[in-house]
Amino acid sequence: MARSRKLIFHSLINDTQMKRALFTVTLLFLPFAVMAQPDPATPDGENLMVPESWQVRLDRPNPDVVIGADGESADIFFVNMTPGWHITTGPAAIFYHPELTAEGSYTMEATIHLFDPGERREAYGVFMGGQNLDGDEIVYDYFLLRNTGEFLLKRRSGSETSIIQDWTASDAVNTFGPDTGSSVENHLRVDVHEETVTFSVNGTEVASTSRDQIMTDGIAGLRINHALNVHVSDVKVTPHE
Repeated sequence: MARSRKLIFHSLINDTQMKRALFTVTLLFLPFAVMAQPDPATPDGENLMVPESWQVRLDRPNPDVVIGADGESADIFFVNMTPGWHITTGPAAIFYHPELTAEGSYTMEATIHLFDPGERREAYGVFMGGQNLDGDEIVYDYFLLRNTGEFLLKRRSGSETSIIQDWTASDAVNTFGPDTGSSVENHLRVDVHEETVTFSVNGTEVASTSRDQIMTDGIAGLRINHALNVHVSDVKVTPHE
């Protein structure tokens, strides 16, 4: 995987808009220090550089796609930006740390700040139950939001996908608009219990399924679809006691 080290932010969507967004989040988040010890739930490596141990898997494998910190040469801009990570996508992808795993009963949470998506209806969110993420038999379930104020539950299995719950409107989903400032924040939470799995947005439960309908044991991480600009300020897995 190629990595670029020169920090020149180039828009994959709109150059002026995206530079303004990066400048804003840099001012907001840089005062915090990177933790000294590696942790899957915290930035890994040097600030404003590609996370050292995170992996990126494209929906459609393409060896020519560059993931880096230099927007002039990177198709996916992906850097540590404490607290969290900043991601600007060209192609859709999942982002994960191999040690961020979950099994049994647990809670997975992520806080994602969406910058102006324009008219695009592309989605972003989290995945769980990841298996074979670097192979042809990849499988995971995902919980996504989009700026229409809707959420989705879906499964990827190899090159195929299947719907668990189709796009559903919810007032709990915050959407980007003229009064939201430079970005809009949404907190996604998945609670895996012995028999059920519940999905919440900003503290409001939006869906619940039986556990046998959801892939829950495996690697957890982020899914960001095409041409989106987001800052992820937190992602973590907490086992239930």
